[in-house]
Amino acid sequence: MSQIDAATLQQRLNNGEILNLLDVREKIEFSTFNIGGLNIPVSKLAANINLVNYNKTDEVIVICSAGIRSDNAQGILSALGYQNVLNLKGGLIALQKLNNK
Repeated sequence: MSQIDAATLQQRLNNGEILNLLDVREKIEFSTFNIGGLNIPVSKLAANINLVNYNKTDEVIVICSAGIRSDNAQGILSALGYQNVLNLKGGLIALQKLNNK
C-alpha cells in the first residue's frame, strides 16, 4: 500500500496545496487536534462511505494518530474502488514530532 511521510505532507501543506484528507480517528481525537479534512472514524467508514465526497480517482490521504487505523481505512477505500489512497506513515504523531524539532 502507498504511503506519504510526514515531511512530504508538511511540505505540501506549507505550499498551500488543497489536499483530500480523511482523518479516521474518533471525533473526540479530531476535535482535540486536527490538520483539517473529513473526519469519519474507521469503525464507521464502510457504513458512511457516501460521506466521502472525493472522486475515486483523486488522491486521498488517510490519517490517524499513529498510522494503524489509517492503514485499515486505506484497505477499505481501496476495496471500494478508490485508486489513489495514501496512508500517512507514522500518523499525526510523526507530523507533530517533525514540527516540534
